[in-house]
Amino acid sequence: MNYVPKIDRRSFVIGTAAAGAGFSLGMSLPFGEAHAQQGTPELNAWVVVKPDDTVVVRIARSEMGQGALTGLCQLVAEELEADWSKVTWEYVDPRENVRRKRIYGNMNSTGSNAIRQSHDYVRRGGAAARQMLIQAAAAEWKVPASECTAANSIITHTPSGRKTSYGKVVNAAVKIEPPDPKSLTLKDPKVWKIAGKPIARLDTRAKVTGEQKYAADTQLPGMLNAAIKACPVRGGKVVSFDAAKVKGMKGVKNVLAVGGTAVAVVADTWWHAKTALDALPVTWDEGPGAKVSSATIEATLKEGLEAETPFIGNRAGDINAALAGAAKKVEATYAYPYQNHACMEPLNATARYTADKCEVWTSTQNAEAVLAAAVEASGLPFNNVEVTVVTAGGGFGRRARTDYVTQAVQIARQMPGTPIKLLWSREEDMTQGTYHPITMCKLTASLDANNNLTGLRMRISGQSILAGIAPERLDKGRDPATFQGLNAGGTEGQIGYDIPNILIDHAMRNPHLTPGFWRGVNNNQNAIYLECFIDEVAHAAGQDPLAFRRKMMAKHPRHLAVLNAAAEKADYGKPLPKGVFRGIAQQMGYGSYVAAVAEVSVSSDGLLTIHRIVGATDSGHVVNPASVERQIAGSFVYGLSAILYGGCTVKDGRVEQTNFDSYNSMRMAAMPKVESVLVPSGGFWGGVGEPTIFVAAPAVLNAIFAATGKRIRSFPLKDQGIRTA
Repeated sequence: MNYVPKIDRRSFVIGTAAAGAGFSLGMSLPFGEAHAQQGTPELNAWVVVKPDDTVVVRIARSEMGQGALTGLCQLVAEELEADWSKVTWEYVDPRENVRRKRIYGNMNSTGSNAIRQSHDYVRRGGAAARQMLIQAAAAEWKVPASECTAANSIITHTPSGRKTSYGKVVNAAVKIEPPDPKSLTLKDPKVWKIAGKPIARLDTRAKVTGEQKYAADTQLPGMLNAAIKACPVRGGKVVSFDAAKVKGMKGVKNVLAVGGTAVAVVADTWWHAKTALDALPVTWDEGPGAKVSSATIEATLKEGLEAETPFIGNRAGDINAALAGAAKKVEATYAYPYQNHACMEPLNATARYTADKCEVWTSTQNAEAVLAAAVEASGLPFNNVEVTVVTAGGGFGRRARTDYVTQAVQIARQMPGTPIKLLWSREEDMTQGTYHPITMCKLTASLDANNNLTGLRMRISGQSILAGIAPERLDKGRDPATFQGLNAGGTEGQIGYDIPNILIDHAMRNPHLTPGFWRGVNNNQNAIYLECFIDEVAHAAGQDPLAFRRKMMAKHPRHLAVLNAAAEKADYGKPLPKGVFRGIAQQMGYGSYVAAVAEVSVSSDGLLTIHRIVGATDSGHVVNPASVERQIAGSFVYGLSAILYGGCTVKDGRVEQTNFDSYNSMRMAAMPKVESVLVPSGGFWGGVGEPTIFVAAPAVLNAIFAATGKRIRSFPLKDQGIRTA
């Protein structure tokens, strides 16, 4: 009941921070003993049933708009045979997870893993709770449990017709020895009644009515507000600042150094803090990064396109022989810029520090990593630190990092006993990001006399995410994440074509800006590089792009199935209205197979209209079809915004885009009609939140080529004479 692990603070911090970089910690998943929380005994770690029949499902993953919260509740409720109208939820305390031998497993929500990596043990949690409730009712009736069934939170003794509810037997059920989770038989998805259905999300009403509380809404008695400014050049530090110049300004309570790289003003309101911060004289040591510009980065990446490299991602056959013997060669170079996460809710955290306790309230994609950061920044023992997880207003990979949490604790530590809410300004959020990495790619293809693709050479030159934020995860210096969607096999992103001679490698070039995991990660540019180039090769071969792809996909039936599903839904091959043209793309990543067909028109003066995109997805299983369809549409917005308007440029070491006036997002007027095709083939669990983002951009780019005859190979499109309504 009161198990507290003997844990070394430093090893906990380092190990959990690694999870924050997007990697799972090792974990065991015992169901453990009952644990009282908020005065209500639990059936197991995942399920609490109250006497009024309310079912509380514990959520260890983060909700940031993707719908994972509802999906996980559906899976638990399905096996529990719960009355869905009485299901609610609560976030797991990360400290409890560590105390209870990590009973909740991995609390990291990146890589589209919230459901696909936890579906089994949360379902077993629901099944175990159902079995315990049935046993309790059977014991009360003095009948065999095998004669009892459960449905809609009601237990029925079949021979006699007697009934009781979960709430009436829960106090007896919690005293029953939990079953071995391995002994439980889970339901066949074919008979699901709650899971697999397009049920309304549990958090929708609160968001529509404005009741939903985000971390930025946190209010505590006596709370002060902090605004912060870090050195505008990554790698720089604070030399000095003149606090006296602003300490007399309205509402200002303190002016503080933060971690050697930033300064903060604490005031009664955030606006007073921000106003004083803007007026604060600060001298920076910008370091060597101040010499970096977009031009110097481009030159470095171009050099990498021709350099030697030991980092191989995919190799088969003899690419040099294939190119030397080609009847025809096709060559192109593409480039993909830095991208900002640009979450709607800027980064923020509230912290209260005393000599014997540190409390943090924040939104995150990894609650355990936040706990580790707070432990490290506070200098307090693990048991003296508490983290309250709050729903996030967007994450996209950025909230897997914990720099904002560290800063909040560092500020609070300098003002003991006072709750401090640190809220980054939009400008701070945009210029202190961990950006989607910048890369270039040179591609060369060989065609034989029959216009068959016999060889593909891809050289990626550019930044490694792991080298920037988790170098210990490199494989002998190589970053395997660079090759997402281009691998020879595996479930995390294999190439969907059978090409006899292939070489894909990476010339690692790391500018000073910190890279990060950005929704879809390296699959985004890799899908553009591969799928747009395959389109180029198809046209060079004089073949229809769909037919050209199909003949290379016999050994990749799931890739082919989603490609065919998208094409069929889009009536590929049938005439389109005059001036409208199609483009197609497919990709695999995060365990799922995706494809898209886009229909666009481009006016003579460059006005792009994306009329329609059909997106097909095979994620193995679908927990909530409505959520999946919304994720497809939402991912299209994110991916298309990047190629249409996104891209971060660098001048004097600084990111130039500081707000939405210079880093735009797709508006309703430019949004295409989105049609979703869900083709779950079963037998595996793939991700949903990220995969379809890969294919929207290359499908649209291929359609633009079909419309204009112009192949665009660098982005954003607004810099290439293409605009939207």
